[in-house]
Amino acid sequence: MDIAIVVDQGKATLTLAGRLDTNTIQQTVETCERLLANNEPIDSLTCQIAELSYISSSGLRFFLQLAKQYDDFCIMEAQPEIYHVFELTGFTKVMRVERALRTISVAGCDVIGSGGVGVVYRLDDDTIIKVFREGSTIQEVQNEISMSKEAFVLGMPTAISFDVVRVINRYGLVYELLNSDTLSECIKREPERMDEFARQYAMLFRQIHNIHVPQGNHIPNAMTREENAVRHISRYFDTPSIDLLLQIVHAIPQGDRLLHCDLQTKNALMQNGELMMIDMGEVGYGHPLLDLGHAYSSMVRLLGDYEAIIGMPREYGKQLWPKFMHYYFEGESAEMLAHREEQMEAVACVRNFSWLALSDSFPESVIWECQQAFAERVTKRKEHLLRVCSTFNDWKI
Repeated sequence: MDIAIVVDQGKATLTLAGRLDTNTIQQTVETCERLLANNEPIDSLTCQIAELSYISSSGLRFFLQLAKQYDDFCIMEAQPEIYHVFELTGFTKVMRVERALRTISVAGCDVIGSGGVGVVYRLDDDTIIKVFREGSTIQEVQNEISMSKEAFVLGMPTAISFDVVRVINRYGLVYELLNSDTLSECIKREPERMDEFARQYAMLFRQIHNIHVPQGNHIPNAMTREENAVRHISRYFDTPSIDLLLQIVHAIPQGDRLLHCDLQTKNALMQNGELMMIDMGEVGYGHPLLDLGHAYSSMVRLLGDYEAIIGMPREYGKQLWPKFMHYYFEGESAEMLAHREEQMEAVACVRNFSWLALSDSFPESVIWECQQAFAERVTKRKEHLLRVCSTFNDWKI
């Protein structure tokens, strides 16, 4: 039996390779106990068993003892035969046991879009894969699947992935979508249909914003997540800057509507003439202003390489948004549309920087660019932004 341990800030990963039977169990227990004791304190323990080829009843008792010892305990990468043993004995009901994941290569695949969470590739004509950034956990991946299912049940038109895979050292989600293109691809290919695409995009937002999230649902409060994201980026901005962003967030009215919170045109897929959504990791509930502010920050005020991130030229985004506004707020006056866009732009001033909370490993050049943009977009416009925030409550839902 080969045994190794890696510990990072109280999170331990114990790797076991070989046969865990009556001949090896005593030495395995003694070695693991010594390794764990030498690395205390340990808050969570993950047992990586991708190369475990056999497990006996004594081995099962060993894992049961570890599960009792550590509240945060899981077993990862169990091969099918080993997972079957855990399942038959009922262990999967008392501890978290994850199957081994199949491996997929994205070499040579076209990139559909990229963002702070990861990159989306087209595998073939029928499937796409979202590859999460390095360092993402299986819990983040499973959260996206969970949010997709919750939103689907509530009526959100979304694709659901049931296949978690590995792409080298990263996790991926495979979506089976027949004859689908991102909305960005559709616009790029047929810009003459811009008005039609804008109407469908607006109707997609209106459809999800008409969904009430009932109390007791597992979908999180999007406002709480936004506030936490702002606090997380305090490492990059001074206290007055963070306080100003929080003032904007706290001015957004409460709500119980379903929100996607990252519905750029690359996250809307056209299938058989209808739009559906992917990339559900930020789904939450709240006021539509938050969702539309997020979209505005991407489609109009994005920092960075627009075409690489959104999947179409920035000029198309500029053409799309006024048409989108016309259809989302159908029947409103030009003055009201300008007022609503001003409100969205204020919320976008938060999202333009809060997305940095998605990772702690962005390049220094990206951080510097955001800090320079903050001075121009937020600091110099403080009084204007606060005045706009004072009008948020006129937005009734």
